[in-house]
Amino acid sequence: MSLAPNVYDAEPIPDAARAEIDRLLASGDLFRYTAPSDAPVALLEAEFAELMGAKYALAVASCSAALFLSLKALDLPRDSKVLIPAFTFAAVPSSVVHADCVPVLVDVTANYRIDMQDFKAKLTQDVGAVIISHMRGHTSDMDAIMTLCEAQNIPVIEDAAHSLGTLWHGKKIGTIGKIGCFSFQSYKMLNAGEGGIMITNDPEIAARAVIMSGAYEHNWKKHKTPRGENSSELADAFARWQNKLPLYNTRLSNLSAAIIRPQLPELTRRVTDGLRNHDYVAGLLNQSPWLDVPPPLEPETRAPDSIQFNLVGFSDEETIAFQLAAKKRGVSVQVFGLSEDNARAFWNWQFIPDQGPLPQTRDMLMRACDTRLPVRLKRPELEFIAAALVDGAADVKDAAKTSAA
Repeated sequence: MSLAPNVYDAEPIPDAARAEIDRLLASGDLFRYTAPSDAPVALLEAEFAELMGAKYALAVASCSAALFLSLKALDLPRDSKVLIPAFTFAAVPSSVVHADCVPVLVDVTANYRIDMQDFKAKLTQDVGAVIISHMRGHTSDMDAIMTLCEAQNIPVIEDAAHSLGTLWHGKKIGTIGKIGCFSFQSYKMLNAGEGGIMITNDPEIAARAVIMSGAYEHNWKKHKTPRGENSSELADAFARWQNKLPLYNTRLSNLSAAIIRPQLPELTRRVTDGLRNHDYVAGLLNQSPWLDVPPPLEPETRAPDSIQFNLVGFSDEETIAFQLAAKKRGVSVQVFGLSEDNARAFWNWQFIPDQGPLPQTRDMLMRACDTRLPVRLKRPELEFIAAALVDGAADVKDAAKTSAA
């Protein structure tokens, strides 16, 4: 029997990063503001903004910190409502709470995307902002979302933690809303262990976020645009907000930036490999009557590094049996709603007000399965994973038929 593939290790860190880390360790120059100019974090910001076609980027400690700073940079009144999908990670409602706002959950359908009827109903005049989590890389209808939000002048923040490299009508996810936030956590396309970054074209938002991230005194002068020069509009915004905002100190270190920068040229290849792997496994899973991988929306070109699928016609007991059957074959499957204390199940977010039943999201979470699918996997490893899932589902259903007979 073949050994199960290792789906937890990330790709090796490029040698260029190792050399830069050695240089930084020798110098002790780990703080982003120590160097007079061109610190690794500042270079990363300029390079990432250039990659995304954005004017400004701010690298911080996590995507959660980027979401929090985005809300604070919008200068929303205390207790403003912020719409978020009911299918997301607990860090998203947490960022809303940290920003002294109130999360309002929007129901999500079986294809993991926002129910637009519920979204429209909840997009009331007292909503201060919207966070769209492209959860696990699944893009909601951004055309409809932006039309509704722009009509009411409600800013949209894209939580693109899982979506670096995803396109919508050929436009990069994270650049459609007013602000885009990304993750550099180990299971993302760019891996620094921890870290995040936000992008925007709005100098006022950029200046406020930079200062609040911890750019004390005049350290904001060390932040760079993609062209290597601070624009006058950004400098003017910094001058307006100097000493007027609290500092939350969510900065990224030079070590993290040194790990990320050499990976930027690898992004296109990783996105291509990830989509190929995902679609190959999805094709195999969809041959089973018991497994369903929802297709992308028509304008969406995905950049996945995991795969999600729904169990069809399974009871709770059969769903648990399926997890065990897949595990026995060497493949771990997380069922969002059946994994104890899962941080992606909205009923476990007991730090926010009760949101009501959210029936579509609840039903989806009880049968939605999540499996790691790193972009580095090769065809035999993909086939091993697919076979374990398909055969595990078949065994559970065969056992159910036998028991019924």
